[in-house]
Amino acid sequence: MIKKNISIAIDGPSASGKSTIAKILAEKLNFIYIDTGAMYRAFTLGCINNGIDCTNEEECCKLIGKIMIGFNEKNHVTLNGIDVEKEIRGNKVADNVSYIASYKDIRLELVNQQRLLAQNNDVVMDGRDIGTYVLQDADVKFFQIADVEERAKRRYKENLEKGIETSYEECLENLKKRDYIDSHREFCPLRPAKDSIEINTTNLGINEVSDMLIALLKSKGIERR
Repeated sequence: MIKKNISIAIDGPSASGKSTIAKILAEKLNFIYIDTGAMYRAFTLGCINNGIDCTNEEECCKLIGKIMIGFNEKNHVTLNGIDVEKEIRGNKVADNVSYIASYKDIRLELVNQQRLLAQNNDVVMDGRDIGTYVLQDADVKFFQIADVEERAKRRYKENLEKGIETSYEECLENLKKRDYIDSHREFCPLRPAKDSIEINTTNLGINEVSDMLIALLKSKGIERR
């Protein structure tokens, strides 16, 4: 009997804790973690490195098929075989990634890659449109939210820990800008799937959220493989 691969989708705005929780769930369940946001960030970095204005959709789309995005043994995103995990977290990428993610042809290219990964593995995948578009038939869908001020505090702390120079005010404005672009883009905007479970993490710690989600998954028969 062929084992059916299980997919868990986690959507929500930037800095709502999706990636952190997705990594924990993947580790506890022995699933593969797919950071789709990192893939869009890597494509954005590719555009920047090639001197392309990220607001120029036509020029950005010309890079499709010319830059290779993947993940290494550390589960860090790679651009043309080079680990760019730190570079993609910088302010310049953060300020432009929502433009790149709004371009239909780029999304279609990366979505194809994401779906292939889910077809061949048990996955926890986080992003903006996983439950609504990428994995519409995901076994469980979560939509993770938090107040924008709390998200800005988290992003500011995260940047400091990674040695990225920024300010709280810059993080707050960047998140507000990204929220607007992500939720108003024409193709696959950020929104909860009708069958998603909303998780508000504003006043919850990482362990509280992960324990809650693990319990919900267990109630649906999804445990470590």
